[in-house]
Amino acid sequence: MSIFLGTGMAEPRTLVKHLMASAQPNLQDLEVIQLVSLGDAVAIDERYSKKYRLKTFFSGWIASEAIQEGRVDLIPSRFSRIPWLFRTGAINIDVAFIQISPPDETGYCSLGLGMAVERQAMESAKVVVGEINDAAPHTLGDTLVHIDEFDHLIEATEPIFYVPRWPLDEVYLKIAEHVATIVEDGSCISFAIGPLYEALGQQLVSKRHLGIQSPFFTDALMDLVKSGAVTNRRKGVFRGKSAASYILGTRELVDWLDRNPLIEFQPIDVVMNPKVIGRNDRVMAILPARKVDLTGNVTLHMGKGNFTAGPGAVQELFMGAALSKNGRTVFALPSRNRQGEANIVISVESMPYQFSNRESLDVVVTEYGVAYLMGRTLRQRAQALIDIAHPDDRAGLVQQAKDAKMIYADQIYFADSGHLYPEKVSCAHTFKDGLSVRFRAIKPSDEDEMRRLFYRFSDQAVYYRYFSPIKAMPHRKMQEYVTVDYRRIMSVVGVIEETGTERIVAEGRYVRSHDRPYADTAFIVDEAYQGKGMASFLFELLIKIAKEEGVEGFTADVLSVNKAMLRVYEKSGFPIKAVLSAGAYELTMPFQDTDQESEKEEGD
Repeated sequence: MSIFLGTGMAEPRTLVKHLMASAQPNLQDLEVIQLVSLGDAVAIDERYSKKYRLKTFFSGWIASEAIQEGRVDLIPSRFSRIPWLFRTGAINIDVAFIQISPPDETGYCSLGLGMAVERQAMESAKVVVGEINDAAPHTLGDTLVHIDEFDHLIEATEPIFYVPRWPLDEVYLKIAEHVATIVEDGSCISFAIGPLYEALGQQLVSKRHLGIQSPFFTDALMDLVKSGAVTNRRKGVFRGKSAASYILGTRELVDWLDRNPLIEFQPIDVVMNPKVIGRNDRVMAILPARKVDLTGNVTLHMGKGNFTAGPGAVQELFMGAALSKNGRTVFALPSRNRQGEANIVISVESMPYQFSNRESLDVVVTEYGVAYLMGRTLRQRAQALIDIAHPDDRAGLVQQAKDAKMIYADQIYFADSGHLYPEKVSCAHTFKDGLSVRFRAIKPSDEDEMRRLFYRFSDQAVYYRYFSPIKAMPHRKMQEYVTVDYRRIMSVVGVIEETGTERIVAEGRYVRSHDRPYADTAFIVDEAYQGKGMASFLFELLIKIAKEEGVEGFTADVLSVNKAMLRVYEKSGFPIKAVLSAGAYELTMPFQDTDQESEKEEGD
């Protein structure tokens, strides 16, 4: 006989415990089917193994160990396909144990804490048993069932299985901060529980008009709705409401969801259907990963490290994001695990729990930054991922990548650059016409994008910057330009997001002199973005950085015909000494708090 159990917090615990404790001779050799198991139904004790065997669709949480030990069977499947398996009889259900809320005056109950596949299980089962739990919320959506739909009813004596909030983690807070930079207003998000989502919930409160379509509704999502960041107004389906299939969280969350009209509970074949997901714009499939290799292949968390999604659910979220206009797929992870081992590696080929779908992966995030992978070559991917690896792992990865012919054999790498990378200079600014630009220190992986910036310049712009008609910027020259030590040379780039990847539109840098406490400066701005004040912003940012590093002033060589750049220096508010020589001004600008007017001297 096969018995279906409600899933997760919707598990009918009174019925399950009675099943485990009963000595009835007919309760032997049972198949127990459950979508996600939180604990009671997993036969941890060997004495239950002859009574029943659990079949589950989810290999995370504590089921992972039981699956590996052969005590629990895993059914690989996409979540959205499970109701079809029940409906067609591909998976037989004789009895369904379902947790429900108390009936109202008309005899209707709510499926309460979860209705992902419960309704289809009820329709497929020969016998349906309802467990009425007074603490179960009356949730809204496709959740109503009439008391007459049950063959038997019992009252729950066991409490609901609440899931505590995950403690905040400093590393994940930094990861979430980086993830938040690529989540646009109006994005549609999906959460589970764990340190990534707990941190991400805090980092997204400043966003506007977020939407939610998620298999699980959690405390972090409740906080986002309460903050006003979530309105669901820009969703293509269930507009104005958050869509979910299960509740996963605390008593506070359960109480808040009781008769809450803002949350719409729907079956899993609706919520996790890629075609339905894809009807929402800007779907962000944000998932934790265990390991990522330099090509973009990943391994997933299993065991208690995973209460997010198995490979099937990840596939559905990725497909939904691919069908969504401006959708994006993101894996996020710490650069190292708790044992101090690298999480960004040369290859995951020999590792378990692989999700080899690098063609669909757009972005990888660690506490050290964001690696954009969409549309990039394997060489570019490797370089971008090395730049967000743990600083102590980067030199080894560079050498391994060279040996594997993944990056240039002559690739330059400064061993200390990872530790010296000035994360504190990162910021964002909105310019004229609402243009939003992020500024950060340059990275070696910016080589190709900086070359593209160079080739977009007119001959005049190249001459203004380099004082000569340079026609080419090969790898050899550009990699020397973008590989800096952040001490003697500081370079900051201005970046906009364009079609899911980064585009560098400006760069400013200073190079410290060996013989005096001054630094020489230079700036370039994409001609399509000039006149918005970007060079002036970069100049002010470099002044701030330079002062903190003990630089006492700037120098620069500017062609006399480059009026726009001369104005950038003149507007600084600092005294400027300008000497004209051979058609170019040699500018000297000490960082002095003075209102003296700039002086100009003409030389031979």
